[in-house]
Amino acid sequence: MPLEGLNHYTIRPVDLERTREFYVDVLGLEVGYRPPLSFPGYWLYVGDNPTVHLIGPRSDDGHPAAREAGPTGLLDHIAFSCTGLAEMKQRLAQRGIAHEVRVIPRDRQTQLFIRDPDGVAVELNYPPAETPAA
Repeated sequence: MPLEGLNHYTIRPVDLERTREFYVDVLGLEVGYRPPLSFPGYWLYVGDNPTVHLIGPRSDDGHPAAREAGPTGLLDHIAFSCTGLAEMKQRLAQRGIAHEVRVIPRDRQTQLFIRDPDGVAVELNYPPAETPAA
């Protein structure tokens, strides 16, 4: 059930366009493919990897509409690429850790969403080959 590497991190910026410009103009990331999600945002790429995700305002996620950056910014979640989906589900169940499961329709990748003890959202991404048949 190893974590294989950082997949991406997601920011909920105060100003979506200004933040996109910073990552593109200052750091050299490139705006790339993003699935047709129901809220605005960008996926910013380092090479072939969508490393920084920016989320615009959305009304369905329980976050307040107004955003104000704190000392560490507006981090939404951190995501890892993983293997061992069944083992991780078993580990979470054994420890009584609540989690949400999503299967991405585009490629059938499975995502598990959990929270660390301080409330930071952690997304675990498993390859389509590990996704159970529908």
